[in-house]
Amino acid sequence: MSNHAMENAATILKNARCAIAFTGAGISVESGIPPFRGPGGVWSKHDPDKFEKTYFQRHPQEVWPLLKEIFFDTLGRARPNPAHLALAKLEEAGRLAAIITQNIDGLHQAAGSKTVYEYHGSTRRMECLDCGAFFDSASIPLDRLPPPCPACGGLLKPDFVFFSEPIPFEVHQAATNLARQSDVCLIVGTGGEVMPAGRIPHEVRNAGGKGVEISLYETRYPYGFSDVFLQGRAGVLVPELVGMVMGRG
Repeated sequence: MSNHAMENAATILKNARCAIAFTGAGISVESGIPPFRGPGGVWSKHDPDKFEKTYFQRHPQEVWPLLKEIFFDTLGRARPNPAHLALAKLEEAGRLAAIITQNIDGLHQAAGSKTVYEYHGSTRRMECLDCGAFFDSASIPLDRLPPPCPACGGLLKPDFVFFSEPIPFEVHQAATNLARQSDVCLIVGTGGEVMPAGRIPHEVRNAGGKGVEISLYETRYPYGFSDVFLQGRAGVLVPELVGMVMGRG
């Protein structure tokens, strides 16, 4: 990667009227969270069919230990890395309108980001499938599985999107509307394979906007979307880019 490419990316963000960031699993890998897809990913070790909502409702005693291991034990130990922290600083400086993330780990909020659209939900809340109440996950003890609803004793489900579940309409609508109003999209750590979330950067492009991409691997976005592609670790490149945008590089 050349310094020229980084300078071009910084210029695009400096000149943005309304910039958003679109993030995926790649930004959280450096926090110790494995990706879902690809070699070593969660779905290479666990059967994704068990995380289909109907299967979960029929077999909660089987699925809940997996949920605890994958989503609460591992994610519960994770902390924001320099990429999360840099995006929070960019928002605080008024140069980033929002983050639209496919991640469910809550690390953007933990880093200090204020406006975060969680496209696939979050591990930070649980929903009772019987009474419809929501609870802070931190308030639910997981020493008994499945954990009972504190209100009615019913079945609790983490408030993220299971297979066969639709994307929350309000989040989809708000994220899409914001993308259509934005003139720059900073894509970090995602290949754009999961739909409909993967369309968000294209909404920016279709409205005449520009794209800057940071990824460890080549993705489908550079071919027809990204004006600048920066290849490397998010934890290194995002802070460097943000530093240049804010006049420290």
